[in-house]
Amino acid sequence: MFEILFFFIILLLVAVFSGLIGKLPISFQMIFILAGMFIGWLVTGYVDVSKPPYSTIIFLIAEIALVLVLFSDASRVGLKALKNNLSTRLLTIGLPLTIFLGVIIATLIFPSIPWWVAGLIGAALAPTDAALGQIVVQNKKVSERIRSTIEIESGLNDGGSVPFLLLFISIGIAAEAFKPSVYFIQVLLAQVGFGTLVGLGVGIGGGWMVLKAREKEWITPNFQRIAFLAIAVLTFLIADELGGSGFIAAFIGGLAVGYVVKDAGKILIDFSETEGQLLNLTVFFLLGIAILPLLHTLTWQIILYAILSLTIIRMIPVAISLIGTKLGLDSILFIGWFGPRGLASIVLALLALQELKVFPGDNIFLSVVFVTVLLSVFAHGFTASPLSNIYARKNKQNN
Repeated sequence: MFEILFFFIILLLVAVFSGLIGKLPISFQMIFILAGMFIGWLVTGYVDVSKPPYSTIIFLIAEIALVLVLFSDASRVGLKALKNNLSTRLLTIGLPLTIFLGVIIATLIFPSIPWWVAGLIGAALAPTDAALGQIVVQNKKVSERIRSTIEIESGLNDGGSVPFLLLFISIGIAAEAFKPSVYFIQVLLAQVGFGTLVGLGVGIGGGWMVLKAREKEWITPNFQRIAFLAIAVLTFLIADELGGSGFIAAFIGGLAVGYVVKDAGKILIDFSETEGQLLNLTVFFLLGIAILPLLHTLTWQIILYAILSLTIIRMIPVAISLIGTKLGLDSILFIGWFGPRGLASIVLALLALQELKVFPGDNIFLSVVFVTVLLSVFAHGFTASPLSNIYARKNKQNN
């Protein structure tokens, strides 16, 4: 009970001083992780996020947050990503290369874990967090082309990472249960197939209902947003019941709704800035509680991988994907650095734990993902404002 009380005290204080905090080189996520670590040290003590009741609570909140973020980001960004050559390259070339390089380096640094666990690490740490990149995206001094590229990539690459994670999860299930080699293909096809079909069906159908209701003036503006949130949750629940991936369904559903209702993304912006922000901060507060025990078991390999994940594992694929775009080296490095890891990585890690239960290297897997997110929150939080300003000034001088 004290943990909940403390969370809302911090939430109130942060809300009251949010304008002042916004002028500092820190992010709100940094504050809530530190608050969680403090309450974990003072009250909760050791928390095993792989076992109930903590696993159930943390995963439920994080799951809801990611479903709504996937849906709202997909509906907001939508197919306009195809018009941005840079983001298209990052999503179609950079994302798979990031996962591949992440798997290779994880295999080399952690030779004791199965290769598919290295795949889980690579897939879970591939998506970037739109919320953690808001300081950069909202800095009008940075060129609109670069800002929109980062925004579109972070809005869509979490949905693009899910199929890769499901692939490695299905391989892990087949390996641990001694199933035939074709079993993982069946599981993957069911997850992706049902998820895609449900997302399309519910997204198009639900979007059409809202559109028609609006044309006939049956629906109020406030309930339009509620209707879209209901569609997001329905895509997840229906797909999950049918054996598909609820996350893929939410992502595809968001794209479908954004296509049918052109201004759906604008309507959901209010959600992203209020309810979505609250859920996001709650997850980071819980991460602070959960990560404290893991810090006692840190190894140099885990720290090394976390550093590499935020640098060369991210930056090399970005640089390769942007070959031929005539971007300067400073722009490529800027885009490469601002790929913060956050909510999606946390939820994908918890999803793997939920699906696989206990597996070889599970402690290494969880520690690597959580430590990388922790490092990213502080590294990107401290550098977002100053590096954005430095890049903007240099870019302005060059122009």
